[in-house]
Amino acid sequence: MPIPTTTGATGVRPWRELLGEHFVDLDVDPAADGPVTGEVASRAVGSLQLSRVRSVDQRALRTAGLARSDERRYLQVGLLEAGSARVGQDGRECWLRPGDYALYETDRPFAWELRAGGGAPAWSLLVLTWSRPGSALPADRLTARRMDGRRGLTGVLARMLGDLVRSDVAGDDPGDRVAGELLGLVTAAADDVMPPEPARADRALLAAVRAYVEEHLADPALDPRAIAAAHFVSVRQLHRLFAGEEETVARYVRRRRLERAREELARRGARDAPLAVVARRCGFPDATVFGRAFRAAYGTTPSRYRDLAGS
Repeated sequence: MPIPTTTGATGVRPWRELLGEHFVDLDVDPAADGPVTGEVASRAVGSLQLSRVRSVDQRALRTAGLARSDERRYLQVGLLEAGSARVGQDGRECWLRPGDYALYETDRPFAWELRAGGGAPAWSLLVLTWSRPGSALPADRLTARRMDGRRGLTGVLARMLGDLVRSDVAGDDPGDRVAGELLGLVTAAADDVMPPEPARADRALLAAVRAYVEEHLADPALDPRAIAAAHFVSVRQLHRLFAGEEETVARYVRRRRLERAREELARRGARDAPLAVVARRCGFPDATVFGRAFRAAYGTTPSRYRDLAGS
């Protein structure tokens, strides 16, 4: 039986507002210039919301800013019914095929990329939403991991979740008990398929963060919050990632900016560039701040260093 209550929208802004009404605030980036149409159908089983979402190709993004301004905290499962999807959070991303599902949480950044494929007019995603209390739920270990909908325990659970969303089950009692027990099954199944070497994932994430810093050194807004948001992790997780390193995230960024500046000043033709321009290229909008930081790091002023390098 189809979900009984359905609301639709046409246009990016109405669609974004509709998603916000049923779930949380999201930025939506359509994949094409055509009209953005879609529909959402939701109902409740106790504290669990069951939804089906259909729309055109797009990217839906929960930015760090939206996570701060919109305080709704949910644990969600997205089960792909039709099309293809990619979901990213906590420094990971995974691709889903029809029948697969993934967990994600709304109190920090995440992203969905959804495509219909095969000439179909729309993709279809089943979403189960649990209220997320401040404790008792596993957080970043389980998110954005593909749960295989074809085999094993996750396959059995995927079929159960899909049947539940498509059924006509509704109401409060025993809805809350069902919601709680189902959440236990979902997290237990996810925990069971955790990869055995999380350190490898941490090393890959650290390498990605370092590469991102190199590409964005000139951006004065490059800070731990921006870096964390770009990699779909929390600032706390980012700091934890650098806990085994010799310096904090902020000190790493500052050191790389100063090293980049030193390289710029030592190049041939560096005399032609004003020091303020070199400073901006390396992420220091204030030349005075740049000068003090350079002298503290290298024991000389940028101009003196450039003179010595060019002599």
